[in-house]
Amino acid sequence: MKILVTLKRVVDYNVRVRVKSDGSGVETDGVKMSINPFDEIALEEALRIKERGEAEEVIVASIGGDEVQQQLRTGLAMGADRAIQVSADGDVQPLTAARTFLKLVEKEEPGIVFLGKQAIDDDANQTGQMLAALWDRPQATFASKVELADGKATVAREVDSGLETIEVDLPAVLTSDLRLNEPRFVKLPEIMKAKRKPLETLSLEDLGVERAGGIEAVSYEPPPQRGGGKVVESVDELVSELKSKGLL
Repeated sequence: MKILVTLKRVVDYNVRVRVKSDGSGVETDGVKMSINPFDEIALEEALRIKERGEAEEVIVASIGGDEVQQQLRTGLAMGADRAIQVSADGDVQPLTAARTFLKLVEKEEPGIVFLGKQAIDDDANQTGQMLAALWDRPQATFASKVELADGKATVAREVDSGLETIEVDLPAVLTSDLRLNEPRFVKLPEIMKAKRKPLETLSLEDLGVERAGGIEAVSYEPPPQRGGGKVVESVDELVSELKSKGLL
């Protein structure tokens, strides 16, 4: 069985995000970029499945310019067998991403497509669900535990009311939550080996994918400055403060 893992290049989660002075977007010049943390967790789980002998190959794929090769090489250094870059300029909307990954699914025929549940730059939480719908296959989102047996995946997933366990037939789309695992640390020898692993480059045109329209970010602005807090000495004082602010 093959596992296809999608990776997105995002501003590193340790970096304080800054909006450009003209409000046209987020500042990325000179900023550290990394694999989306949820995608890195998805890749780690795919690698563990392979190491248990339940998969033969792990493929990583990303959409973007040549800069995404850095994240693909990191995925190869973690242990993926090969990588696919789909060249595209500018931001790619979730529907375009889902259509692109569907073409890769049709090309590679994986048993599992693993994505992060969302990207930390747009928090859209849409691509995995859209891909499952386009592929017409089951989905198990927000996975915090994954077990495979008899052509099925049993997935514990976090929901508002607690944990829910579902079983889906493979092939299927899975998306990872933060508690699924702790990604491995990449060592220098693996980084050097990754340079020799295959990285295929395709384009949206090669795959016959047209960009989806309909969503346009017209401006960006930082959140308002938070006001200072106030320490209260009693419940009565807290209630009084809340009433004075119209919150009760």
